[in-house]
Amino acid sequence: MIYTWEYSSELGQITLAGSERVLTGLWFEGQKHFAPGIGPETVTALTPVFRQTVEWLDCYFAGGIPGFVPALATEGTAFQEVVWGILRTVPYGQTMTYGQLAARASALAVGGQFDTPGARPSARAVGQAVGRNPISLIIPCHRIVAAGGALGGYAAGQWRKERLLKLEARRLPG
Repeated sequence: MIYTWEYSSELGQITLAGSERVLTGLWFEGQKHFAPGIGPETVTALTPVFRQTVEWLDCYFAGGIPGFVPALATEGTAFQEVVWGILRTVPYGQTMTYGQLAARASALAVGGQFDTPGARPSARAVGQAVGRNPISLIIPCHRIVAAGGALGGYAAGQWRKERLLKLEARRLPG
């Protein structure tokens, strides 16, 4: 069974999706690739994992650095999973470029996950994988920027990306 829950944030409504124990989706209202596979058969309920996620979001938006991550499960291509795994390693308040992310993804490629094994994926291919991240914020795709410090795109809107990066920059521990 797929459960959903709505969370109101300072940056707009957020939809959570998952089971009782695992978060599988977190999207801002109106974001690209919003809630794929989530249909009318879902049940609205504050499951245990949603309670943890709400606690994480409350801490994050209050200026804290959550000391835990709710149980997550993503379902994507092998390449997307590599990219999303790297996203999880970008620390709070820091950024990584699409090019750096592509280089790290290339270094992790095994078993022909790319068209040419060992080939470096393009920053564009990495950007497409980042844009399909199903668990925004917790898997911090907003921390990926273009070369030269330009913000680059964000599936939930560039204005949100800018606000999230500013929120994190001013709330870093001293």
